[in-house]
Amino acid sequence: MANILIVDDDPAVQITIRLLLERAGHHVTVAGDGYKGLALFEASPFDLLFLDIFMPGMDGLETMRHIRALAPATPIIVISGRSITPDAYAEPDFLKMATKLGAVASLQKPFRPHALLAAVDGCLKTSEPEESDVNSGRR
Repeated sequence: MANILIVDDDPAVQITIRLLLERAGHHVTVAGDGYKGLALFEASPFDLLFLDIFMPGMDGLETMRHIRALAPATPIIVISGRSITPDAYAEPDFLKMATKLGAVASLQKPFRPHALLAAVDGCLKTSEPEESDVNSGRR
């Protein structure tokens, strides 16, 4: 299965995502902030990343900018607990903003386990080379 990095400052979120992904057969590494996440990403390859948008130190958007420069094709799922409001005077929709900046998918906390696993499956399927492309030598 996939090698997945979770970058989130909330230990409860880390544990929840880790358990769901490990039960699905994935290998999971966890970082508590953007600096640690970026260091782990630079040290070993990951198939997929979960990035919390709001973290102390280096936030998820800044972390994503660095990761995109290193590995533009690595899928990133952004997560956030901030409310999404249709009010024009409220803060911007950071999840939508993150997808415009390069995230493949986004999840609003709290999320349902099936939504998380569906997002992971979708990201991993789109990042794998087609079976026919591998067999025919095309990439």
